[in-house]
Amino acid sequence: MDEYFKANQKLWDKLAKIHYRSEFYDVEGFLRGKQTLDPIEIQELPDIEGKTLLHLMCHFGMDTLSLARLGARTTGVDFSKEAIELARSLAEITKLDAQFIYSDLYELQNVLDKRFDVVFTSGGILMWLPDIERWARVIESFLRPGGFFYIREFHPFAFIFDDSMDTTNFSVKYPYFQGEEPIMFEDEGSYADETAETGRMKTYQWNHPVSRVITELARVGLRIEFFHEFPFCSYKALPFMIKNDRGRWVFPKHADSVPLMFSIKATKPL
Repeated sequence: MDEYFKANQKLWDKLAKIHYRSEFYDVEGFLRGKQTLDPIEIQELPDIEGKTLLHLMCHFGMDTLSLARLGARTTGVDFSKEAIELARSLAEITKLDAQFIYSDLYELQNVLDKRFDVVFTSGGILMWLPDIERWARVIESFLRPGGFFYIREFHPFAFIFDDSMDTTNFSVKYPYFQGEEPIMFEDEGSYADETAETGRMKTYQWNHPVSRVITELARVGLRIEFFHEFPFCSYKALPFMIKNDRGRWVFPKHADSVPLMFSIKATKPL
């Protein structure tokens, strides 16, 4: 597991700098006041003004700071030291109420002793986590009674399809029920900048069925308030996807047929 962690951490240290400069993330727009949260998150999150909020796996912090712009007192956590340094620089520039901690999610209880009103996470997170049971326990441990957990994430069903650049239609390539062993990828570039010169880098990922995610959250005592699925994506997950008139990525022939994102809100009982 240490091999997997180090490879993934090396990738995200490199991507943090690339993403910070990318048009995809548009840091300059953010600094001018642009909100970076997904519209689903804006719609589904209740009023968080004055709430303490823990953002797990926050990358270089723009969403954490966007949550602070909504009035939350935010703490962002990421396992990339480069990303956290960039996040801290953005916090200093914006003067928003946010702090950032460099830590592996599974080790966070060793460096942070606090409970929060909200624990938040968003797209592209679960695939980097080998142990969903332990992930759920971490979330529960940082929630105060009456607090809630919220996630907006890419649907694991979308990750079973062949994502080769020459793919033009649905073809199952990866397992939905993956098990404990990760899938190894060796790619170059980034979803935020396909031309980025990263060199070929190994990464290790896990596809967790939605049923497992929901079950583990319930098993640690959280009450599921809702589970929603969406037939569109916030990025071009497969080569043959097209952007619709709302700026969402969909399949050209099956625009409303395949779940591409989901969201969950779960509350810790009083």
